[in-house]
Amino acid sequence: MANPEKDDSVNIEQLTKDGAAEEPGASHGEGTPPEEDLTALRAERDDLRDRFMRALADAENARKRSERDRREAENYGGSRLARDMLPVYDNLSRALDVVTDEQREANGPLIEGIELTLRELLNVFSKHGIERVAPEVGDSFDPQLHQAMFEAPVPDTRAGDIIQVMAVGFMLHDRLLRPAQVGVSSTPAT
Repeated sequence: MANPEKDDSVNIEQLTKDGAAEEPGASHGEGTPPEEDLTALRAERDDLRDRFMRALADAENARKRSERDRREAENYGGSRLARDMLPVYDNLSRALDVVTDEQREANGPLIEGIELTLRELLNVFSKHGIERVAPEVGDSFDPQLHQAMFEAPVPDTRAGDIIQVMAVGFMLHDRLLRPAQVGVSSTPAT
C-alpha cells in the first residue's frame, strides 16, 4: 500500500514542475516584455491620464460656467421688465411734480394714492436690486452714469458740471439700466 503523504508530495512536486503552482510574478519562460511594449504602454497611460485631466478640467469649467450663468440669470433676468417699468416711474414722478397746492387740497386722496404707488414701485425696485441714479445740479458729469442731453454755457459753473436733471437713471445691481439724462455746462475755464 502506498503512503498517502508521499503521494500528495509527489503531486505537489509535479504541479510545481508543470508550472501550475508557480510564484506570482514568476516568468512563464517567455521573458520580460520587450522595451517597445513598455514604452507603448507608458505612452498610452500618459495619453489617458492627459485626457482624464482635461475632461476633469472641462467638467469643472462647465460647473463654474453654469453657476455663473445661474447667478446672472437670477440677478439680471428681469432687466427687460425693469427697463419697461421705468416709464411708469417717470410718469408718476412727472404727475407729482406738476401738482399745485390747490390741486393737492382739492384732490388730496388721489395725490396721496399716486405718492403711495410711486413709493411702492421704488420699494419693489429696491427689493430686486434696482437703484436710482439721481444726480444733483452742480455734480460733475460722469459718462458712465449720465447721458448729456445738451450743453450750455452757464455763468458761475465749470465745464462738465450738471446744470439740469431731466430724468433720473437706474442701476440693476452693477449694470446701468438707464443713464440719468442731464444738461451739462460748457462754460470754458477762465
